[in-house]
Amino acid sequence: MEFAMERVKVALGAYLDSVLGVGGQALSIEPIAGGQSNPTFFLTRGDVRMVLRKQPDAAMPSAHAIDREYRIMSALAQSGIAVPKMIHYCSDPAVIGTPFYLMDRIEGRVFNDPALPGVSRQDRGAMYLAMADTLASLHAVDWERLGLADFGRPGDFFDRQVRRWTKQWGLAGAEPSSDIDFLIDWLPRNVPPGDITTIAHGDFRIGNLMFHPTEATVVGVLDWELSTLGHPAADVAYSALGWKLGAAEYMGMADLDPKSLGIPSEAEYLARYHERATHDFAVEPFHSAFSLFRLAVIFEGIAARARQGTATAENASDVGCLAGRFARLAVEQVT
Repeated sequence: MEFAMERVKVALGAYLDSVLGVGGQALSIEPIAGGQSNPTFFLTRGDVRMVLRKQPDAAMPSAHAIDREYRIMSALAQSGIAVPKMIHYCSDPAVIGTPFYLMDRIEGRVFNDPALPGVSRQDRGAMYLAMADTLASLHAVDWERLGLADFGRPGDFFDRQVRRWTKQWGLAGAEPSSDIDFLIDWLPRNVPPGDITTIAHGDFRIGNLMFHPTEATVVGVLDWELSTLGHPAADVAYSALGWKLGAAEYMGMADLDPKSLGIPSEAEYLARYHERATHDFAVEPFHSAFSLFRLAVIFEGIAARARQGTATAENASDVGCLAGRFARLAVEQVT
């Protein structure tokens, strides 16, 4: 664990007393397993139940911007998109070692396995269609009306993103990769024409949705760390990677039989999104390749933190090894 829990309990308990007036009983802190990025914890004090999300102790430049997470979810509270209620943001690292924020704890089901184990065939299909509907609704949000005009830069999204992730690859200190070299050269020369700007979640996948405890409805969209203003095709292509990756590859099910599970095909999922979408665009091989390139860089960053001993999750070194697989698959999308 990244910090001494008992010291944190004392410091955080005093902070909650002074800032939120939440005191009087013992504070319980429970790590939430499964994430590779910003450490997240359940907090319980009496009948008050919250979630705390913080930066890791070591972060690559421009990564882990939890202030942006707090801002986007605060803004979306007015939009009808299902997000937890934001409670408080603390920018002072002196309290628990890094900035953090607090939000309401919502009840529901989160599935890290895209095959949705324990769910009926009918509900599996409904959940994936709800995923498409939720993403289309997010991309329809009027970001200017919500005061998010400066949350990102409209236009030239993919050009800027390729430059950003190319820089991050260099900072990760990775071994040379011919696949990454190919993508760094090919992607900026093959950006599809046309600019659309929406809110882009950045990590929109089934594992970042919370579903109702018993129903196939989305009650929370989680993990907004990579959110910005961007082209909606980036979110859509990324959300469909589950149909391209294998079950051992982070978010995949390509080596399963989605139809037998009641899960729609990739084409059916994309068709549902476009039925609900307010913008007209095609998801092209470029978008899938870009999504996999970005994922490769992110996972190389996870591996770098594992090498440094600052990784959030215990399996960081294992999943970090997937960076090469993602890069290879990205190349295969466009060659």
